[in-house]
Amino acid sequence: MKVVDMHCDTIAEIYEDHRLGGNANIRRNHLHMDLERMKAGDYGLQNFALYTNMGREKEPFLHTMELLDTFYQEMEAHQDLIGIVRCYRDIEENWKAGKMSAMLTIEEGGACQGSLAALRDFYRLGVRMMTLTWNFPNELGYPNRVILEGPEAGMAKPDEENGLTETGIAFVEEMERLGMMIDISHLNDAGIWDVFRHTKKPFVASHSNARALCGHARNLTDEMIRALAERGGVAGINYCAAFLGSWEKGEPKRSLISDMAAHMKHMKMVGGIGCIGLGSDFDGIMSELEMDGPDKLPHLEEAMRREGFTTSEIEAVFHGNVLRVYREILG
Repeated sequence: MKVVDMHCDTIAEIYEDHRLGGNANIRRNHLHMDLERMKAGDYGLQNFALYTNMGREKEPFLHTMELLDTFYQEMEAHQDLIGIVRCYRDIEENWKAGKMSAMLTIEEGGACQGSLAALRDFYRLGVRMMTLTWNFPNELGYPNRVILEGPEAGMAKPDEENGLTETGIAFVEEMERLGMMIDISHLNDAGIWDVFRHTKKPFVASHSNARALCGHARNLTDEMIRALAERGGVAGINYCAAFLGSWEKGEPKRSLISDMAAHMKHMKMVGGIGCIGLGSDFDGIMSELEMDGPDKLPHLEEAMRREGFTTSEIEAVFHGNVLRVYREILG
């Protein structure tokens, strides 16, 4: 069954490996994600994020450009297996040619350093989705607050006060005009509601789960899930244990497929099957994974069948819902 995954951090991991003198590549590697395992898992499309840590990188724009160069080098070296997506027709053409598709995304709107010109240039270079924040405030908005000390260290608390900045509002309006998908994963609660207020088209939470089942503030409330569904958007199930509810004394346990299915069942009950997709977060996850690579996706399909999901519902989650949004936004 064709898989469309809205988020992984593999490019950043390959970049870091190269920086340290390694020779990892996207075809076959020691990471969660590579092309050979994607093909074994019947992947149709993978979003590859350019992830920048604003707490570490002093030149976020330059760092993101270096990641972009890594992405293009990998895609060019392995174009027999995968093709880059800039419009929806590219997905169809890649599949006809027997290739998987790669969509370029940015995880951290601070990479633009508040410049709409930089945003438009990233679009010209092929970026088709961007999170407005990661875990640090930037020119566009704020993440939910992260607890740094005590038994809940690493957890986040909702921020319902600090919405998008004026620049952030200008960005979401320009992203909608360009046809670049707005990604609300990592954005704080107040900012998410501002995105609803200042846009008209569907958008996504590329790798976020249900807060009702796991109280981490990286997840979406039922009200958010319902509003996202009404807008026609999609939330991608994140495979990280921290966002699935697998916590013991503040430490993540193993990520379980059964927990993923539970979040899907809840989201279906709240917003309907049409608002659910996949957003693995492969290569951005520190905890142990039961489903530790793209070749293991058939296990998730089996778990969903056991939980009563029909074939058409599984197809919708695995690819149909996300492709519907991509068709509308990418053109």
